[in-house]
Amino acid sequence: MDSVLDLLRQLVTSPWVYLLIFGLTAVDAFFPAVPGEAAVITAAVLSTGGNPNLAAVIVAAALGACAGDHISYAIGRGGGANRLARFPDNSRRRASSEWARRALDRRGGLILTTSRYLPGGRTAVTLTMGAVRYPRRSFLLYDAIATVSWALYCGLLGYFGGLAFERHPVRGILAGIGLSVIVTLGIEGVRWLRRRAHRHAAARH
Repeated sequence: MDSVLDLLRQLVTSPWVYLLIFGLTAVDAFFPAVPGEAAVITAAVLSTGGNPNLAAVIVAAALGACAGDHISYAIGRGGGANRLARFPDNSRRRASSEWARRALDRRGGLILTTSRYLPGGRTAVTLTMGAVRYPRRSFLLYDAIATVSWALYCGLLGYFGGLAFERHPVRGILAGIGLSVIVTLGIEGVRWLRRRAHRHAAARH
């Protein structure tokens, strides 16, 4: 365990750590298998010793996440929009795409901001927003809010976890990642309950 911790410390004290965080959070936005969130929390836990710099970790995470979300949006806009246009007018897929477009027009900012906390959800939402050609300026504004708040959340979660487990930083890393998973599952659970309530209400009518 000590050797793992020493390796982590060597990595996060390198000046390349900020570029690594930027790259991981960027790729994580359109390829959720990459552990971008875990990397931010880990660096923030170890920042309690003064290196890396917590503010720089948060900035690198926010910029990387924003860049990755825009790549995902561009992928959806380039490929998804063309596929949506080929759906027959009366098809179920066309109806679903039109429903998604209307939902994003009404609550796009809220959907984008909350989905940022769900690893698979944020990719699906940004791809869909590109596919339905959600306005770029609105996407940039709401995505900036989403990525900055997400980076602050991960950074502060890791930092205070590191303070709480100052003598056992590995436990702090595990606690921070575990709490992040719990929060993510909680958000997804609330969304599932809301969808279920809407379905029941629609069935009654």
